[in-house]
Amino acid sequence: MQLRENNITQLERDVFDVLIVGGGINGAVSAASLAAKGARVALIDRGDFAGESSSHSSNLAWGGIKYMENFEFLLVNKLCQSRNTLAAAYPSTVQEIRFLTTINKGFRFPAFLVFLGSMLYWMIGRFSTKLPKYMTRKRIKALEQRIDITHAAAGLEYSDCYLYDNDARFVFNFIRSAMNYGAIAANYVGLVEAHRQQDIWQVSAKDEISGRPVTIRAKSVVNATGAYADQLNGLLQQPGEYHHVFSKGIHLIVDKLVSSKRILAFFASDGRLFFVIPMGAKTCIGTTDTRVDTPHADITVEDRRFVLDNINALMDLPQPLTEADIIAERCGVRPLAVQGDGGEADWLALSRKHAIDVNTADNYLSIFGGKLTDCLNVGEEVAVALKQCGIALPHAQQRWYGEPPDAVRDEFFHQAELMQLDAMTDERASEPLSRRLWRRYGLNAIELLDQIRQDPRQAEILIQHSEYVRCELHYVAEKEMVTKLEDFLRRRSKISQVVRRETIENSPGLLEACQILFGDEAEQKLHEWMG
Repeated sequence: MQLRENNITQLERDVFDVLIVGGGINGAVSAASLAAKGARVALIDRGDFAGESSSHSSNLAWGGIKYMENFEFLLVNKLCQSRNTLAAAYPSTVQEIRFLTTINKGFRFPAFLVFLGSMLYWMIGRFSTKLPKYMTRKRIKALEQRIDITHAAAGLEYSDCYLYDNDARFVFNFIRSAMNYGAIAANYVGLVEAHRQQDIWQVSAKDEISGRPVTIRAKSVVNATGAYADQLNGLLQQPGEYHHVFSKGIHLIVDKLVSSKRILAFFASDGRLFFVIPMGAKTCIGTTDTRVDTPHADITVEDRRFVLDNINALMDLPQPLTEADIIAERCGVRPLAVQGDGGEADWLALSRKHAIDVNTADNYLSIFGGKLTDCLNVGEEVAVALKQCGIALPHAQQRWYGEPPDAVRDEFFHQAELMQLDAMTDERASEPLSRRLWRRYGLNAIELLDQIRQDPRQAEILIQHSEYVRCELHYVAEKEMVTKLEDFLRRRSKISQVVRRETIENSPGLLEACQILFGDEAEQKLHEWMG
């Protein structure tokens, strides 16, 4: 809480080179890139960081195999390059995973033709993953008993990448990186109005927690509000070349359905891709692709029914899944970039490629569309665009992304081995404690080792059935700007996505977790979350 208050105070003191509005993946990578390159960066979000679409993805960093059907080979080539770069830069987070895909009889393409497409995809991806394999019905059943092959023609196995942790955590690490380079970021600060005066943007904002006004001055503005980009452009009278249409995607999280660590991929009843994604002891299923008219959407009864009907039809489960089996839900709106007046009739064919509108006269940028896989390109392109607007970037060649050097990683694991850290791992955990701390906190994980060394109680799990230990709560409280309990449970961690709400509410360690996070405001924040 103190970090946020300090940053809000700092927002009013300086004249920044750029104000980024929106703390989703596009805003986060823009802030990290620009701050590392030497710009004075401010970032605000009217909610929490990664509070909208960036916390509702499929957690995939993939090369866009589905776009090959529309012959968008240049886009697939770019996304595969981006996927490979992400996997190389974040080896503990962005990892290769096998997809087992079942093609039913009567599908719009023969199964062998789909397999040949996967081979082309592998080649476009520069052979960076394991070789695709053609799968007979018998082989599919042997690999995964719970796939219903009654209507299957054949299938294939190929590789892509996914985020081992959740997407919101990945986004926040870019925010944290930006702050390490000197950026000033604050969540729950909403833009009210803004205008240009003597080449400076005068921005009136509001602290959404206290209600007090906040004044920010910046030489340029980046609209990174995702699905709300059109609304902000309208408010600031910034007409552009692009606009958005929206597609709603939902996922349901249930207890683990299969023992396989593969992602099971099917084609749902509407012909769109449908995934069964491993999440440790849980499974994420979906997604839908439903046209909506607004940037915000909620899960409907029909959405749940669609996902449940498809999973029950596609898999041979011991008993059909029902709404009672749902542990948590995800619902996000995909903003699809459309140039000019097109895109309305053929929105299902639209890809997630991004576009950047630049108004050099006003030093104003708008980011449209985009997906997590392509985030590093967004960060670089925003830097290039702002440089064209006259914003100085003294360290333009600075590398701004990636995990710490191998020598730092090796020293961390050496220290963890010396203190026998992994022996402290909870028996129900999905991976060793050392690996988990390194992936989540990188260089700062060494600080957590010191806390555990001094007090072994810091390695104890506080919230029942979660995998977050006491020292993580202390770290998050100090450095991750958790303003509401939901920020921690849903976005800095994935606890509320894999643990039933009633289990969290009844966890004996929940109050202590709130006391660590919020101090004297612990009970107030707990009651606020419990509603």
